[in-house]
Amino acid sequence: MKMLNFPNIVAHFDFEGIFLDAIPYGRGHINDTYAARFQQPDGNIRRYILQRINTRVFEFPEKVMHNIQLVTSHLREKFIQAEVDPTRRVLTLIPNLNGKFHYITPSREFWRAETFVEGAQTYISARSIEHYYQAAKAFGEFQTNLHDFPIGKLHVTIPNFHHTPKRFQDFVSACEQDVANRAQTAKLEIEFLFKYSTEMNFLIDMVSQGKIPMRVTHNDTKLDNVMIDDITGEGVCVIDLDTVMPGLSVFDFGDTIRSCANTS
Repeated sequence: MKMLNFPNIVAHFDFEGIFLDAIPYGRGHINDTYAARFQQPDGNIRRYILQRINTRVFEFPEKVMHNIQLVTSHLREKFIQAEVDPTRRVLTLIPNLNGKFHYITPSREFWRAETFVEGAQTYISARSIEHYYQAAKAFGEFQTNLHDFPIGKLHVTIPNFHHTPKRFQDFVSACEQDVANRAQTAKLEIEFLFKYSTEMNFLIDMVSQGKIPMRVTHNDTKLDNVMIDDITGEGVCVIDLDTVMPGLSVFDFGDTIRSCANTS
């Protein structure tokens, strides 16, 4: 396994303090995430998040960072206008030495950095019903603060990510090919989806007819993408913004329900 040259990587970002170390952090399955520690001039230790973006999943990482930068800037202004300290309420990207918000190594690895939200954590499963409420509230606030964002400024980083008709057609093709010979054992589930096949176009048709608007959406509104304050239990910060792009607010709503209702 290739050893990472963290001193060289962090040297390309505008961090405060002297780099001490970086260790794996979190439970993410796509990007590689590390907590990097820096000693400050006053002797205190400050942590930052350092991430290597999976460019097999996110084929256009510059577009991902473009979206994140614009959206976090908009959210920060909203909190400032509401006289709320944005420090722990929105992700803060760390620029590189050229003013951009990513660094590409000579071997084409794509890195980004952001401040560490201390005193809060995420949960794969809720410890109480209040966790679900706080996660839903945080995602609702996320949507509300972005309702006036000009979505034309955002890139579509994953085409057809929530395009239900295409997803269903891909499912139909998978059933027909049955490469793993599982169709028979999943017969009831397959029949259920085919029963509702006529409804697959409903939301996409409403968009094309101008009946519902496109919004800035998170597109991965699961419970563990909200940081919960360790003391107050409040949902303080929505994270994992890689999939932020134009979409339908009802998809974010539905994905939150799916996450919170899931029992395993």
